[in-house]
Amino acid sequence: MSMTIHVDIVSHEAALFSGVAEYVIVPAEMGELGIYPRHTQLLTRLKPGSVRIKKPDSSEEELIYVSGGMLEVQPHVITVLSDSAIRGAELDQAKAEEAKRRAEEAMRNRSSEMEYAQAQAELAQAIAQIAAISKLKKSH
Repeated sequence: MSMTIHVDIVSHEAALFSGVAEYVIVPAEMGELGIYPRHTQLLTRLKPGSVRIKKPDSSEEELIYVSGGMLEVQPHVITVLSDSAIRGAELDQAKAEEAKRRAEEAMRNRSSEMEYAQAQAELAQAIAQIAAISKLKKSH
């Protein structure tokens, strides 16, 4: 039997995952971070992207898109707190492509720095969703 660690992924709307995993890969601010059982304690920010969870009873990783948030690693539990999160199977390619197009247009037609920053954030989220959908399609 392999070693496992408890994982909780929570957004404003709901708890998306609560269970054990062999490892978790998260989109940390400075790059992807792999967390295995007995990982040192850690607190870091997450950027928009895919959280990948390897459950012990599955050969495939479960994917959950997060819009950013915080990661906390304790000796026996990993907690991901995100403003919004979507299970990989629920991601919509057409909506993500449309959000990307709108964000790119808003960046071209900006009238203030604040609008530009908002458009950049929306673009980053749309691109991360599209990448998550692409990863999901490759694994199936």
